[in-house]
Amino acid sequence: MKKIIILLLLPLISSCYDQERNCKDFKTGKFEFIQEINGKKLVSTFERNDSIQIETFNGKKDSASVRWVSDCEFVLEKLHPKNMQEKKAISMKILTTSKKGYTFEYSFVGDGKKERGTVTKID
Repeated sequence: MKKIIILLLLPLISSCYDQERNCKDFKTGKFEFIQEINGKKLVSTFERNDSIQIETFNGKKDSASVRWVSDCEFVLEKLHPKNMQEKKAISMKILTTSKKGYTFEYSFVGDGKKERGTVTKID
């Protein structure tokens, strides 16, 4: 009997911890990504519409195509890669959202090593 009660309560308990993902709110707009590398805070800004993303980092602009796999997952591919590393597509997955931004996970397509970051919507 206890097992049945636990099985019935499990969905109720776990639903309290499910985080809402309003990924559609972040398909377009202007965004800021701040990361720390070797003790330095680096800021990247980008503007994205449904199919293209233009990023500015250290005063240089770069563009990438955006291919949405689902409402919360997309693949970025640089439009003008300068080397083999830049030719690799990047898989992006939005994990959680808030009113101001989202937390995401990313990796090169086919690579098991994933990194995380947080983006803030600035428009």
